[in-house]
Amino acid sequence: MFDPDIRKLASEILDEARARGLMITTAESCTGGLIAGALTDIAGSSDVVERGFVTYSNEAKNQMLSVSAESLTRFGAVSEAVAKEMAYGALVNSRADVSVSVTGIAGPGGGSEEKPVGMVCFGTARQGEMPNATTCRFGDLGREGVRLAALKHALRLLRDAVTA
Repeated sequence: MFDPDIRKLASEILDEARARGLMITTAESCTGGLIAGALTDIAGSSDVVERGFVTYSNEAKNQMLSVSAESLTRFGAVSEAVAKEMAYGALVNSRADVSVSVTGIAGPGGGSEEKPVGMVCFGTARQGEMPNATTCRFGDLGREGVRLAALKHALRLLRDAVTA
């Protein structure tokens, strides 16, 4: 289902998490479950992947991940503040040790001058540590292109979080 580069990266993440005794969770908006899908596409992933959250709406982010309504209003769903809260909330609402989150504008519409199509915010968190966030501006690669770029970047961030 996924290209060989994505499968290789997903396998590396699973192997590293397994070796360290870590469980993984994902919190996804614009990727709609692609990260969890890439991880669970690998046989045997159930011993490492604890669960995945697809929280497309603000209400879902609030209800499932405890993202504050204040952050959603003040910063918007596509923001580093919300990406951090999503990553943290995924840990709080699971039995996982490491999380990755993604929230962005895949297009074709929905962008603005401040937050254009292709802007994606990522969060990572580990139990006992403060969450981190980064933003990438992939450009208007088309909906599929933005989602694929976000998937690959999120997997690299997750690999780094697992091996930290």
